[in-house]
Amino acid sequence: MSSGDPLKEFRPEVPSPARMYDYYLGGKDHYPADREAAEKVIAAMPPGTIRNAARQNRNFLGRATRYLVGEAGIRQFLDIGAGLPTMDPVHEIATEVAPQSRIVYVDNDPVVIAHGREMLQGVDQAIIVRHDLREPDEILADAQLRQSLDLDQPVAVLLVAILHFIRDDEDPRGIIDRLLAPLPSGSHLVITHTTADSYPEMDDAVQAYRKATTTVHNRSHEEISALLSGLQLAAPGLVWLPQWRPDATTGRHDDPGKSLLYAAVARKP
Repeated sequence: MSSGDPLKEFRPEVPSPARMYDYYLGGKDHYPADREAAEKVIAAMPPGTIRNAARQNRNFLGRATRYLVGEAGIRQFLDIGAGLPTMDPVHEIATEVAPQSRIVYVDNDPVVIAHGREMLQGVDQAIIVRHDLREPDEILADAQLRQSLDLDQPVAVLLVAILHFIRDDEDPRGIIDRLLAPLPSGSHLVITHTTADSYPEMDDAVQAYRKATTTVHNRSHEEISALLSGLQLAAPGLVWLPQWRPDATTGRHDDPGKSLLYAAVARKP
């Protein structure tokens, strides 16, 4: 990937999933094309569903990070598809618990890279590099990543709200395997993934992503479980976002399927 100015490749007329997600969260880093596509997704679902799902996803990431640092003893994080810097980024949560934690963010969106570089100025524990999840070997071979992370020690690989942008013919399970293969036992994988299990309308809603920089592919609980086979799932397993170790930030979850995404934290044996 280019190491120069990522904004030279910026195309504001093409919707970006990262900027659409920022719009769902109430952020400010989006453009008319992003807002138009995001509103189509919002309109296709029951009122409040999409923004609730975005908030639940962000809250889950915080809970998972705190679990990994506090209970699993993880001190290294590889956050792929990190998205725009929003509330409570991984490096702030992790270093608050364990100041020696190190984080490498990865994204392929030029706006994310530009904002990430600005956000991380003066932050010694975290860097951001530009790569695509579809090229896991290039990610792991990145010189900056190798300087920051010791791949002989356990690493938490975060694939939060990104695997649904990978088509079946792009082999999402193979991508996971290639990311985890060189990492030692005790490494972890964190995922969230969209599904139409609770709302069949989701299959129609994600059509708004067809003109975006990448498309969405909903998967069932069974299909997502298959991506995690061979790994040891932390309790409570693969569940709806608000069902994964809820805390005071989770809010009411009497209808957890409204979160639209399944979530899991899994350990490499």
